[in-house]
Amino acid sequence: MAPADAVRRLADEPADHRFKGLPPDAEAAALTVGQLAAQRRDLHTGGFTTPVLTLDADALAHNLALLGRYSARHGLAFAPHGKTCMSPQLFERQLAHGAWGITAAMPHQARVYRAFGIQRIFLANQLVDPAALRWVAAELAADPDFRFVCYVDSVRGVELMDRALGEAATDGPAARPVDVVVELGAGEGARTGARTAQECRAVADAVARTATLRLVGVAGYEAEVPGADPAKVTAWLRGLTALAVTFDEEGRFSALGPGEEIVVSAGGSAWFDAVAEAFAELPPLSAPVLKLLRSGAYVSHDHDWYSKLTPFNRVPQEGGLRPAFRLWAQVVSRPSPTQAFLNAGKRDVSYDLGLPVPELVRGALDGVERPADGVRLVKLSDQHAWLETDTAEDLEVGDLVALAMSHPCTIFEKWQLIPVVEADGTVTEFVRTFF
Repeated sequence: MAPADAVRRLADEPADHRFKGLPPDAEAAALTVGQLAAQRRDLHTGGFTTPVLTLDADALAHNLALLGRYSARHGLAFAPHGKTCMSPQLFERQLAHGAWGITAAMPHQARVYRAFGIQRIFLANQLVDPAALRWVAAELAADPDFRFVCYVDSVRGVELMDRALGEAATDGPAARPVDVVVELGAGEGARTGARTAQECRAVADAVARTATLRLVGVAGYEAEVPGADPAKVTAWLRGLTALAVTFDEEGRFSALGPGEEIVVSAGGSAWFDAVAEAFAELPPLSAPVLKLLRSGAYVSHDHDWYSKLTPFNRVPQEGGLRPAFRLWAQVVSRPSPTQAFLNAGKRDVSYDLGLPVPELVRGALDGVERPADGVRLVKLSDQHAWLETDTAEDLEVGDLVALAMSHPCTIFEKWQLIPVVEADGTVTEFVRTFF
């Protein structure tokens, strides 16, 4: 099956009970997801049930285009982190906006990507699972156009990878070596990665002793710098680029063929402006450099966490991202003048980086929307949101409340199918996720 066909076939799935919020009559009529989208129903009058998570069509298109332009303007390749959305439809749109490939964190994610034809995968983790390495080896052997790159951050990890890949080679056709980048950690107290340049050299030496791995660059994640601020992040990024220069001077990228690139990669959603500046300072190396940015949360952005952290706050002349998520839930209980409960909870909304914030109220009888003044969300249960109100008139049973949320990575994962909504409330498509 061609990759585009795999994405198109998502529209052939039944619009049924597996997907939260879909109109029950769509299942009764045996509609497919594509047929339901073609009906262009109104979100509030078209039979959708609550809670229902939505993506704003205009904000989504704006965000996808903005990072594509930003990367091109700063000479960056872009491999957005797919763990945020795990949506082949959004991957396709990211690639259409110039993405080099898609970043993964786990083998399962890479398998989803390959199922939908992604030809370039950057795995931002050290991969030591033998079964996953056998799968990678088989993919590389079967498809000469497939590009796979992953982290290494320890001699032990390199030895385990070499052993697993060596065993895989005896089970089938010989695969190309797995391309790896040495991960420079962001310092003590940070997450993964070799902590010093000396440790990075030891890892690179271990790679050179294998026939199953090929060193192609260096990488890391600047947001893990302890006490991250512009000065500390920039200092770490310059350490990363200096490591690339040193490795190149030491001839560690000699396995690269004509026209192949040295990979230098960093960049989450909080410091990509610092990444662009530091990577722009890289001197010419012995081969072209793939300056690879990996931001992922931009695709939907949010109302709180990343809205405060986005580099576009520091460089507003570059543009600005728009929050695309909104979750509509219904008031199902009003037990006192100052308390109300919605039919949405931890299973439906993100809450790890701040509770959702009521944004709008839509009257149950008149359909009129108004700001959610005087309404506060104070607690989440599994299937209920606890609200406090200033007066008894702020909410009525049956009213709908739109929640603004934080941290896209824990929003997408709670919904397998997400309506994309135009400004007038028309549902035009559905985004499928695979977590």
